[in-house]
Amino acid sequence: MNDTEKPADTPSEEEDFGDPRTYDPDFKGPVSNRSCTDVLCCMIFLLCIVGYIVLGLVAWVHGDPRRAAYPTDSQGHFCGQKGTPNENKTILFYFNLLRCTSPSVLLNLQCPTTQICVSKCPEKFLTYVEMQLLYTKDKSHWEDYRQFCKTTAKPVKSLTQLLLDDDCPTAIFPSKPFLQRCFPDFSTRNGTLTIGSKMVFQDGNGGTRSVIELGAANGINKLLDAKSLGLKVFEDYATTWYWILIGLTIAMVLSWIFLILLRFIAGCLFWVFMIGVIGIIGYVIILCIIEVIVILMLIFLRNRIRVAIILLKEGSKAIGYVPSTLVYPALTFILLSICICYWVVTAVFLATSGVPVYKVIAPEGHCIHENQTCDPEIFNTTEIAKACPGALCNFAFYGGKSLYHQYIPTFHVYNLFVFLWLINFVVALGQCALAGAFATYYWAMKKPDDIPRYPLFTAFGRAIRYHTGSLAFGSLIIALIQMFKIVLEYLDHRLKRTQNTLSKFLQCCLRCCFWCLENAIKFLNRNAYIMIAIYGRNFCRSAKDAFNLLMRNVLKVAVTDEVTYFVLFLGKILVAGSIGVLAFLFFTQRLPVIAQGPASLNYYWVPLLTVILGSYLIAHGFFSVYAMCVETIFICFCEDLERNDGSTEKPYFITPNLHGILIKKQLVPQKQKE
Repeated sequence: MNDTEKPADTPSEEEDFGDPRTYDPDFKGPVSNRSCTDVLCCMIFLLCIVGYIVLGLVAWVHGDPRRAAYPTDSQGHFCGQKGTPNENKTILFYFNLLRCTSPSVLLNLQCPTTQICVSKCPEKFLTYVEMQLLYTKDKSHWEDYRQFCKTTAKPVKSLTQLLLDDDCPTAIFPSKPFLQRCFPDFSTRNGTLTIGSKMVFQDGNGGTRSVIELGAANGINKLLDAKSLGLKVFEDYATTWYWILIGLTIAMVLSWIFLILLRFIAGCLFWVFMIGVIGIIGYVIILCIIEVIVILMLIFLRNRIRVAIILLKEGSKAIGYVPSTLVYPALTFILLSICICYWVVTAVFLATSGVPVYKVIAPEGHCIHENQTCDPEIFNTTEIAKACPGALCNFAFYGGKSLYHQYIPTFHVYNLFVFLWLINFVVALGQCALAGAFATYYWAMKKPDDIPRYPLFTAFGRAIRYHTGSLAFGSLIIALIQMFKIVLEYLDHRLKRTQNTLSKFLQCCLRCCFWCLENAIKFLNRNAYIMIAIYGRNFCRSAKDAFNLLMRNVLKVAVTDEVTYFVLFLGKILVAGSIGVLAFLFFTQRLPVIAQGPASLNYYWVPLLTVILGSYLIAHGFFSVYAMCVETIFICFCEDLERNDGSTEKPYFITPNLHGILIKKQLVPQKQKE
């Protein structure tokens, strides 16, 4: 069989997976005469976007981000807000932390004790009774204590009257601000948790309490340690942000260089990828096992790698003739950033929607009206105040009883779902536009003379104008799967304490199944978008055509697809690893000859991991264009083989090198069967 002959598929394959394409002298690539597809899905998608915009506007009207930025005292006033009496009082102080049972209660502002705004946290132990004794000698002690009291407080009240009026805390102890709230200043002394070097303290009511009685003290201490770590990380970012940007810029330039070189020396560059990755892996001794696995893969996949290299060369030519495709990842990044920002802002406004809700709080917990809704302005004149002496009407949370407030949880789910739908649509739009541009390149007989002007812009316009519904259809399927995965993770989190071994096993199986399903659908969607870009048909028809075409050429798929992705993955690892090694040497002061790195870092791994992750994402953005290019060329090649026979009347559009090696790889398994 010569190069112009096509290997015959078995009759069963043709019957099971449709009829092969036939020669069409008028077919010159992506059809220009097309109509709108999946109109119903397009309308549903647009209605969801309109609803999403309306939801954002309604949340903007009802929400108040200040509620997330500023803590709120018992009267519903913000601490630290400009233009208010609390402008210089930015920290929330709790009168009696002993009434709070867990850190979550404190952070949610639902601790059953009076809360006021203060300018600083207490720095020493002192009870109200001790302050009164000192006040007779030195009135300055009252001035220090009164900043933790209400403005109407006086230093001459008895302890009983103080408890009834609730004007001051019965005791204060060393604290420090965390999340704009005063928390105990915990420290460890000889392995024992202490506050201000004390394990016990006076509660101001004549009793002695231990540190542990504050409830969840260890949990709060961990939060404070996390805050200290966060501050150090922030300091490292503030010191190294300039160098991080330089590293990411180098990664972008390096990705560009690799993509350009792939056009001319793809084979040589692959071995550069391989040797570089092996060298980077070998830099860490622990990863030697991975290095051995990679070497074994190279040995067994050496023939398939030759095919992948030829495909990469062809992809390099396509990108060289359509260079605008390398800029498209920037547009995708901008669109994804807009979607993410809108989702975050809407979620914040939804979370802060509502009006202040006040609840009855009984300090001693002996009131039948406790936890009932109340009005602080008239509370002292109500029957509740008379029936429960000492009861308070304190701010509890933000909420409401309107229809909008009742459906806020549903709005959160809708916000998340539409967000997933939109980001998958943006990805689908990019894939379809790139596929249209690369298909235009492939079906040009004389390259680059027959390539029309602005192929990427034309393909993008067609995708938006005619196939928004089809792209929305495909992205909807992915969004639904991702939503199910999120629900599964949520249930796993809520039921974690009640799970047994069997339920954990089932959860693991479900995660694996959904992961496989999501990746399989993404693969099918990509090929469906290629068929949409070429023929302009609806999503289901395009997905069916793509699946049948791949199955009719399953042997070619086996030798090209995953191996090509493996080669591109090596390129990503090389870019990220190279920049990572340079960053490690730089941030650990081991490259003084080139440049003097920052010498005052708390954790050098903070900028290092940032540079590595950022470099990988940048390389992924560039190499994903290559992946889409290779996949489009491969689909077009399979179509080309079915439409043409390589004769003068029906010439192939593919280059002879790629045609020859793909046909050869397909014939080898068939000869082995014979």
